[in-house]
Amino acid sequence: MARTVKPLTNTEVKNAKAREKEFSLADGEGLSLRVKPNGSKIWIFNYTHPISNKRANIGFGIYPEVTLANARDKRLSARSLLAKDIDPKTHKAEVIKQKKEVLANTFINVASNWFEVKKTSVSQDYGIDVWRSLELHIFPSIGKLPLTKITAPLVITTMKPIAAKGSLETVKRLSQRLNEIMTYAVNTGLIHANPLSGIKAAFEKPKKQNMPTLTAEQLPELMSALSRASIKIVTRTLIEWQLHTMTRPGEAAATKWDEIDFENKLWNIPAERMKKKRPHTIPLSEQALGLLASIKPISGHREYVFPADRSPRNHANKETANMALKRMGFKGILVAHGMRALASTTLNEQGFDPDVIESALAHVDKNEVRRAYNRAEYLERRKDMMTWWSQHIETSATGNMSLASKKLIA
Repeated sequence: MARTVKPLTNTEVKNAKAREKEFSLADGEGLSLRVKPNGSKIWIFNYTHPISNKRANIGFGIYPEVTLANARDKRLSARSLLAKDIDPKTHKAEVIKQKKEVLANTFINVASNWFEVKKTSVSQDYGIDVWRSLELHIFPSIGKLPLTKITAPLVITTMKPIAAKGSLETVKRLSQRLNEIMTYAVNTGLIHANPLSGIKAAFEKPKKQNMPTLTAEQLPELMSALSRASIKIVTRTLIEWQLHTMTRPGEAAATKWDEIDFENKLWNIPAERMKKKRPHTIPLSEQALGLLASIKPISGHREYVFPADRSPRNHANKETANMALKRMGFKGILVAHGMRALASTTLNEQGFDPDVIESALAHVDKNEVRRAYNRAEYLERRKDMMTWWSQHIETSATGNMSLASKKLIA
């Protein structure tokens, strides 16, 4: 017959005094209070392992932080697990591990891990924009929350003030980025499902707006304004360089001298600087080379062709051209990126091959085989097209001083 153990009382637990050797006071059903020589009292639960059938112990904590009633609750929970063939010690370790993971997997930490992957497929400037948008609009509210606490209502509440300002395009981009982060969390096993998959439906869709640009007939107006503008020589050269090369503002502003192949008259932009993370080669017309000649005395000894005004070791800001165009009276009429649209419209109107134009604009063909073939074939055809485009710009500048009219001096 099993020995009957008389349950402990709170008084017995409280008054248990240390002895020369460690001893235990049994409460029954595997629970006991172990009293150490130094006076500390620890709750111990002794049980039979459900798989190995060996005796094992698990600590329930120190008295008086864990009271007799608390220890008995823990014993009840442990016996409930054992009834399901679950080892309470293994279960405890798993619970602690999960809690640590929850604390480690805050939204900002997961977003950081996602961004390390994301930035390998986008240009540096675009990557900076992505991270800044999260820092500005998302992290202050939910960045420190565990991933498991991120819900659609919470995120929608966070973005409502942005929508209220009419910044619907920002809301749209944030929704896309948040969904990418949560999808990353699902794919890496941090959560089971993406709770933000439908958040964009909570906001009004942004009205599609065309990039402000000029018509082909308005190019002379731009060139005239450039010749009269009170802007720095670096800024003016940058605007003309972007116009002649048909590049994006960020690509043009960060041009490096070592990217220029003067012998073959090519500008080789590395993949990490391109929006689609693919290297892009641009044939340089005589006018484009003339622009480099005009700025060489200013920046030829530096890394960047268009140095920043206050920090010449860095390149000009990608918004430099935009700000200058606004001061020139083109606010709401033309943005720097719109010069690409102006080039595209003009070249299409002149009957140039649309595929060659798209190649010049670095718009990626989704067909890889076709893309590889076109890269080689179109480069030669683009040389003629870029020559025509630069001559057209120069003709539009007739009567106005154009920096591109200078020839490159070796």
